[in-house]
Amino acid sequence: MVNEIHASAEARMRKAVEALKRANSTVRTGRASAGLVEGVPVDFYGTSMPLNQLATITVPEARLILIQPFDKQALTAIEKAILKANLGLTPNNDGSVVRVPVPQLTEERRREFVKIVKARLEDGKVEVRNIRRDAIEQLRALERNKETSKDESQRIQGHIQQITDASTQEMESIAIAKETEVMEV
Repeated sequence: MVNEIHASAEARMRKAVEALKRANSTVRTGRASAGLVEGVPVDFYGTSMPLNQLATITVPEARLILIQPFDKQALTAIEKAILKANLGLTPNNDGSVVRVPVPQLTEERRREFVKIVKARLEDGKVEVRNIRRDAIEQLRALERNKETSKDESQRIQGHIQQITDASTQEMESIAIAKETEVMEV
C-alpha cells in the first residue's frame, strides 16, 4: 500500500510536468510552431474538436504555419476558430490551405507572454505540492491505522519530498527555457 502511494504520487507529478510542457508549447514566440494552433477548438459539423484532428499542420518556414484540412469544407471553420482563439494570428484562406503568418512580437507582448509562463509555472508548482500533501496525508492515515510503521512512513515521505523537489526543479528549468525563447528577438 505504501509503495502504491509513492508510485501514484510520482506518476501524478510526472503528469503535472508534462502538462506544463504542453501548456508552454502554446505560448507564442517569434517563431512559428505547430503547437500554437494544434489545440485550437474548431466547431465543425456541430462538434468542437481540436484543429490537429481536422487538418495536417506543418511549419514550412520560420514565420509561417500551413494548415491543410482533410475536408476542404472545414477551411472557413478553421479560419474562424484561429481568429476566435485570440492568438494574435491572422489566417489566410486560399481555397485549399490556410496560411497563418506569425508576425514578430513587440517587447510589450513578449513581457505579457513571460507573465503567462510564470503563472503557469506557479500553477504547476501548486499542483505538485498538492500531490505531495495528498500522498503524505494518505501515509499518515496508514500510520494512524497501524497499517505501516512510523519509520516506513517517514522513509516514503522523504522519497516523496525528493520527487517533489525534482519535479519543481524540472518545471523551473522548463519555464526558464521558455522565457528565454520568448524574449529572444
